[in-house]
Amino acid sequence: MKSRWVDRDADACVDRHGSAAIGRDVALRVYTTRLLGQDPRLVLHGGGNASVKTRILDLVGDEVEVMCVKGSGLDMATIEPAGLPAMRMATLRKLRGRTTLSDDEMVRIQRASLIDPLAPMPSVESLLHAFLPHKFVDHTHSTAVLSLSDQPDGAAICAEVYAGRLAVVPYLRPGFELARKAAEVFEAVPTVDGLILSNHGIFTFGASAREAYERMIEMTSMAEQRLARGRKQVFVAAQLPQRVAALAEVAPVLRGACSVPDPVNEGQWRRLILEFRSSRAILAFVNGAEVARYGQAGVVTPDHVIRTKGRPLLVPAPQDGRIDEFRSAATDAAAAFIGAYRAYFARNNLRFDPPKRMLDPLPRVALVPGLGLFGLGRSKQDAVITADIAESVVGTVADAEAIGRFEAIDEPATFDMEYWPLEQAKLGQAADKPLAGQIALITGAGGAIGAATARAFAAAGAEVALVDIDAGAARARAEEIGGCALAVACDVTEPAAVRAAFDRVVHTFGGLDIVVSNAGAAWQGRIGEVDEAILRKSFELNFFAHQRVAQNAVRIMLAQGTGGALLFNVSKQAVNPGANLGPYGLPKAATLFLVRQYALDYGAHGIRANAVNADRIRSGLLNPDFIAQRAKARGVSEHDYMAGNLLGREVTADDVAQAFVHHALALKTTADVTTVDGGNIAAALR
Repeated sequence: MKSRWVDRDADACVDRHGSAAIGRDVALRVYTTRLLGQDPRLVLHGGGNASVKTRILDLVGDEVEVMCVKGSGLDMATIEPAGLPAMRMATLRKLRGRTTLSDDEMVRIQRASLIDPLAPMPSVESLLHAFLPHKFVDHTHSTAVLSLSDQPDGAAICAEVYAGRLAVVPYLRPGFELARKAAEVFEAVPTVDGLILSNHGIFTFGASAREAYERMIEMTSMAEQRLARGRKQVFVAAQLPQRVAALAEVAPVLRGACSVPDPVNEGQWRRLILEFRSSRAILAFVNGAEVARYGQAGVVTPDHVIRTKGRPLLVPAPQDGRIDEFRSAATDAAAAFIGAYRAYFARNNLRFDPPKRMLDPLPRVALVPGLGLFGLGRSKQDAVITADIAESVVGTVADAEAIGRFEAIDEPATFDMEYWPLEQAKLGQAADKPLAGQIALITGAGGAIGAATARAFAAAGAEVALVDIDAGAARARAEEIGGCALAVACDVTEPAAVRAAFDRVVHTFGGLDIVVSNAGAAWQGRIGEVDEAILRKSFELNFFAHQRVAQNAVRIMLAQGTGGALLFNVSKQAVNPGANLGPYGLPKAATLFLVRQYALDYGAHGIRANAVNADRIRSGLLNPDFIAQRAKARGVSEHDYMAGNLLGREVTADDVAQAFVHHALALKTTADVTTVDGGNIAAALR
């Protein structure tokens, strides 16, 4: 590992942040904190820590000695000065003389010591930083150092490698007790350049930001050099099927196996989003004959447990052509995982009064021999974070096994960390949105209705895939939504293109729960005179494309076994044909019956099929010229034409989108058509 310190960049950071209120010390602290946080071999997703002791003016203008430390759960890679809340050192130093301090007391004292009462909550490891005398203190979860320390004889290995330059602190949960123990270890050997926290990470310190940072790089490099020396073959491969099933087949089955029905709301499932990873290193790991031992031995650092749980789900290799066997095995493995988690919770919860409340028992990492690994989460972003950690764990465990045998903290320590309120607080307490954990695909997403529908589903918590024949329009709409929205270019009249689009959604999110089949176009002409080619073209887009989309959706939903929602835009033309709109209305009428056929054929599988019947929406179907012509022909303004309904209100694309969301949430409604037109008796269903 090489130092990434650049004088010019450090000076630029000081110029940008080093105002009178912030100061050079904090500006340089920001610079090196970012250097550490941007290297995944050192820090991942809110992990790690950094601090600086300096002097600043408090809110009334008095100069005070403070420690600026990373706020709890903040990302070191993008830290700003405001993310390093300042605490009064005089208050923190007094705690060094205490022999006990509860978590609640610690949090209250840390909060009371803040210079700015509105600043972020300081890290739970703040006292460890405060009890060390050095100006700059860095803490990372260096994967190389963890590979050394996560061993039965980890302390001896570290002593050999560092020859007195680092002292080893035995494992304790973060907080006051660990801070006190670390201070005792340091005070016994005050000449050391840092501390190794067994099964947890590494601290380095210095008089300057550069010294503390470059010591971290040096100590990590020494660990890397030791891991490279005399390596043995790490993983002996198990016997696997000659041909492994494709990801597009495996992911929905695995996702369904890792879903559970809501015990209260019939028809509702708790689902997770998937993030797939594979590489030579990952395959060597998951394909190992002893993967059940080293792969499920525990976390490499306790900070990971709130994201990954104590161990991953391990399923058999999925053999090509035998996906039903994999479904049965994966379902059994997931059920066993959930049962084992409940038992783990029950036996460890006996130690607590009042008792803890069990967290979601679903797995967060799945290992699939022959294929790779999956991160699972309630959102795509959560799944990505979990997969990043799991991929890092693969490298850490592989390095540990190369020089010895990986060993994690024990079960009670894992439970204490997983259920520690101060650790759980890093994840936030926001309630799930109504469609959290669900995946929605919208066709015709480049148009007004499709775009509004994608926005509405994203706002309701779903992960969305925007499908449109215009790749640029799909990308633009996805960028408007932001987050993990997926843009897919696809001509829904091409069978191979539709299959590929659905497979891409599965590769990205792991499955599919909702499809809004919205793509369409309004061909016109008097039915007795229209060219047959026009009629066939309209049927291809306005009927057969809906069938093609629904078939692919059902294929995935059946593989998951958790139901789903097929939603169709059938339009007013399906029930109330307009003059010269036969080429459009005829296939739409067929699509209305298609909706009801899907409701009949797949209701027993929990798959609901419903339609929205909308009229007079400013979209690609009703373009400005068409609206202007109709308004002129009727001698009214464009607004009066668009609001020519019983309520006298213009219906918007957002109104249609909300009708689709309604159907996605209506768990006991199928074969229904919801009219969104402001009131048109001629189009009312009987």
